[in-house]
Amino acid sequence: SQESTEKSKQTAGPVAGSSPRPGTNKHGDETPSKKKLCFKAAKEHDIPEDLDKVLENKVMERASDLYYVNMAVVEMTCLDDADGEGIVSQSVSSRSDLIPGVYEGGLKIWECTFDLIDFFSEAEIQFTNKSVLDLGCGAGLLGIVALKGKAGKVHFQDYNSTVIDEITLPNAVANCVGEGSRMGGGADGKTHEPPSKRPKKAECSPDALTKCRFFSGEWLEVSQLLLSSNKPFSNYDIILTSETIYNPDYYGALHDTLAKLLDKNGRVYLASKAHYFGVGGGIHLFEKFVEERKVFRTSIVKIIDKGLQRYIMEMAFKDSS
Repeated sequence: SQESTEKSKQTAGPVAGSSPRPGTNKHGDETPSKKKLCFKAAKEHDIPEDLDKVLENKVMERASDLYYVNMAVVEMTCLDDADGEGIVSQSVSSRSDLIPGVYEGGLKIWECTFDLIDFFSEAEIQFTNKSVLDLGCGAGLLGIVALKGKAGKVHFQDYNSTVIDEITLPNAVANCVGEGSRMGGGADGKTHEPPSKRPKKAECSPDALTKCRFFSGEWLEVSQLLLSSNKPFSNYDIILTSETIYNPDYYGALHDTLAKLLDKNGRVYLASKAHYFGVGGGIHLFEKFVEERKVFRTSIVKIIDKGLQRYIMEMAFKDSS
């Protein structure tokens, strides 16, 4: 296990400031996989009126034309102030990126997130006016890409409330209020056109935040909250999810959540490694699980063949158009 940890440090992924992404193992070899799904209650997180406060004490970085908070700084801040759930101290003390039922990996940005973002461009996925869910969102970069793509509404869900408050919400705000533009445009030192003439796809206004809702809690609990809420709700045209199938114990909850929340003609785009050593999940096992349920049809739409293979899967209802 120590050896694999050292190897993973040598193959860190593309995001500076977040922890290394293991090439073969999302969550460490010693993590027990046989643990029942905990039903962490669902909660909606309001967007604070004072957006500057959301970004207080946050250090922003940039990748793929997206701004995101430096995770290491968030971890240090939460250790000092102790986050409400205590997930940072537990993750640090146990040296684990996964504590089943307690912390589910949202303090890191995993490499499959960028695989999926690249795929959106290559496949020319259209988000305009679509309703989108970023499921198991972590940093929320997938949902933010959809927001920049003029989605009609974007909802974000993560298991941990700390992740939503300290990472997802600040990232959404930073990309909508142009936090990054105050920090480092014109890297070559030259003056280009004024900001108003920059490409539309790179822009997102504070008004875009009105299209967003943020939720924490276990998948089925969040589904129940959405479906029973007095706020109007319609099923999602597109559900995006990355590196959420590492643990086979969670497949039933994930499958049922997708079945409840996806529009009858909607699409799921799921990114995953071939296999997650130590926790036992992976793309082929999940594909088999879905096929046996006979609710969705699946297709592998991209294979990334670098080191351990990574995959993009598209899912749709069997009877959809």
